[in-house]
Amino acid sequence: MFGRSKEKQAPVVVEAPAEPVRTAGKGRPTPKRSEAQARNQRPLVPADRKAARTASKQALREDRARMQQALLTGDERYLPYRDKGPQKRFVRDVVDARRNVGEYFLIIAGVALVISMLAPATGSVALIGATTLVIYGMLAVVIVDSVLLGRRIKRLAADRFEIPERGLVGYGVTRALQIRRLRRPVPMVDRGHSPR
Repeated sequence: MFGRSKEKQAPVVVEAPAEPVRTAGKGRPTPKRSEAQARNQRPLVPADRKAARTASKQALREDRARMQQALLTGDERYLPYRDKGPQKRFVRDVVDARRNVGEYFLIIAGVALVISMLAPATGSVALIGATTLVIYGMLAVVIVDSVLLGRRIKRLAADRFEIPERGLVGYGVTRALQIRRLRRPVPMVDRGHSPR
């Protein structure tokens, strides 16, 4: 049933191609294994550790100085990865062009906290309750403002860019919560101006 068939089958003859097909070579001989390994070997520890450490620290110091200068001038080449790119620049301009409630939250919360700490000395329980209400009310306003800002960033980024990056809304809302003078990279547009 599953065995060989009783009939004789003719042998199949496969003809070999007359000439082998050759593709273009790499243009150089293959290096010996010892040469390739010698070329790839680098010492794990440099010969002069002290000089290497000094050079490494100097390079890091220069990189940090360049990055700090870029945060103050807006030079895209040396900005940290988190702030690089035209889409992040656009989001920064959208945030910096409007007045955000979040930038005043820390100031108002700080003042309310100081007042609530001084209130027990005056014996005013109503003052403590009022400062607590101010903080929670301000927090609610900041949340609403952040949601509106996030929707605006989404809409403007979709209109401006073919494929918006992920995380633009979070980047913009985080920037909006910072006091304007302390924002890094520094704001490049004045309030009320439309983003570029």
